[in-house]
Amino acid sequence: MNTPSNTMNGASLSSQTIAPVAISATRTIYWSIRRELWENRLIYLAPFAAAVIFVFGFLVNTLHLRYRMHGAWPSDPAQQHDLLALPYEFSGALIMGIALIVGVFYTLEALYGERRDRSILFWKSLPVSDVTTVLSKIAIPLIVIPMSSFAITIVAQFIMLLLSSVVLIGSGANITLLWTQEPIFRASGELFYHMLTVHGLWYAPLYGWLLLVSAWAPRAPFIWAALPPFVICIVEKITFNTWRFAQMLQFRLEGPQSPASTMAAGSMDPMKNLMPHNFFGQPGLWIGLAIAAVFLAATIRLRRYRGPI
Repeated sequence: MNTPSNTMNGASLSSQTIAPVAISATRTIYWSIRRELWENRLIYLAPFAAAVIFVFGFLVNTLHLRYRMHGAWPSDPAQQHDLLALPYEFSGALIMGIALIVGVFYTLEALYGERRDRSILFWKSLPVSDVTTVLSKIAIPLIVIPMSSFAITIVAQFIMLLLSSVVLIGSGANITLLWTQEPIFRASGELFYHMLTVHGLWYAPLYGWLLLVSAWAPRAPFIWAALPPFVICIVEKITFNTWRFAQMLQFRLEGPQSPASTMAAGSMDPMKNLMPHNFFGQPGLWIGLAIAAVFLAATIRLRRYRGPI
């Protein structure tokens, strides 16, 4: 008499076991991004290594500076600021440059690598759409790399601040000036905003193009990424005797510029061009984002039909 009941319970348990579990799109993108971080550790290791090397060089330079000054520090606070603040500005510029290079090489390899090692067959067997995969990959250079590089820069500058304070105690340098005026306190917000706007929004069409090439290139994605712009520039020069396309690329790579800014020496403030009313009011920003969206749509379609190399 218990046999039908046991059979029904077993069938019910079996149906519950094989029932698919619904996973939200947000969670799928989150784990897709985690996958990218697991597989591409240079995303954060390269800026971290650059920061470690710079902090070591800063320590050696600070020790040499104390030995060289021998207490004969300039009395003018502005001159002391020039001596002490320059390395902090260089550290931010160095790590931002490394972040840009890492973003370029990551996007070139992101989709090409999985076709080359044939792992695309495995990833396509998972319940993750091409849209989610491409969005998670473009999120790395647009969001993850800028934010991780910003965090590494702040930590590196704080360590530099501690080291310089310890080394320069009793040397005649104004230690208070370090803690009140250095970029770690007065410019961290500017650095954060710069990483989001320039390295995120402004460079979006660049990363979109590189990701598109990564999804299509049969071999050597770097050459395929650089060759079409080069050919367009040469053909334009031969045909129209102009460099408008090259100037457009230069404008995109150099960063946003306010229409009202002048090119006179010392008259142009880079952060002024990033003010929200200037930055978000530039047609070049929105045109670039539209082009990036077209590149991403083409990348999604290519990944859907492109097989391993």
